[in-house]
Amino acid sequence: NALMDVKLLKPVATGSDLLVKIEAVSVNPVDCKIRKTVNPINNEHKILGWDAVGVVESIGDQVSMFKEGDKVWYAGAINRQGANSQYHLVNEKIVSLAPKTIDSVTAAALPLTSITAWELLFDRFNIEADEQGCLLIIGASGGVGSVMVQLAKQLTNLTIIGTASRPETQDWVKSLGADHVIDHSKDLISQLSELGYDSVNYLASLTHTAAHMEAIIEMIAPQGKFGLIDDADVLDIMPFKRKCVSVHWEFMFTRSLFATGDMIEQHKLLAEVAKLIDSGLLKSTVANNFGTINAENLLKAHALLESGKSKGKIVLSGF
Repeated sequence: NALMDVKLLKPVATGSDLLVKIEAVSVNPVDCKIRKTVNPINNEHKILGWDAVGVVESIGDQVSMFKEGDKVWYAGAINRQGANSQYHLVNEKIVSLAPKTIDSVTAAALPLTSITAWELLFDRFNIEADEQGCLLIIGASGGVGSVMVQLAKQLTNLTIIGTASRPETQDWVKSLGADHVIDHSKDLISQLSELGYDSVNYLASLTHTAAHMEAIIEMIAPQGKFGLIDDADVLDIMPFKRKCVSVHWEFMFTRSLFATGDMIEQHKLLAEVAKLIDSGLLKSTVANNFGTINAENLLKAHALLESGKSKGKIVLSGF
């Protein structure tokens, strides 16, 4: 009974908000996390969904970048209602025009993961386009990893090593542009050594970080950069001290949650990702289309995501 179909009043756009008529959405781990841990307040419904493509239905009186009829995409804000609804309010600063060369279903797979991957690579790690070195991505076949591999391949000179544990996910990561793929269910250190690398300059851990910490500490280069997105009950970073490793958390909702002065950077990076798609340099990571947006199909999507056996993204469209 965690998810149900309900009828609510149509929202009204004010201020810097757009009212978007939703065409397609995708499911992310954050949806499952909120479903399991957050109780609606005062018997109100909590709408999930933080990935959307749709058409601007109306605009607030302070909106300056969009007009009615624009097709847009975005990931939304975690402290507001989600996009698993026919109509959705979102601040224009975290929205951009959607790619023109792919349909809404294909595009819906990308906003949240693209923001997360972009921010970790270029805002947290501060990687420059001509930089040399090696990037290891633990969990490269998931939603964020699938985008990160592509962004790193297209926008940097780094050698990219991704991890995946099954033949089909390993093939997926290779197809996205990884130079090497190793198995995170086996000894990572020895596999890295077999590739001829003693260490990596950048290490992005996207899943099961706590289970890999011992290997991560060993594999990261002195003065390297370590980034993560998942949650751990305890994370001891003291062992990084002797290597002077910097530790970076990436949480793509931070800018919207705290209304930071650079919120508009998400608008800008989504616009850049749309250009990469339209130029053929980046492809969607959609792997499953679960059909109509309703509680029954969303429950199936959550179940697959929580099984740990999904690759790429799960999308839904229409009502």
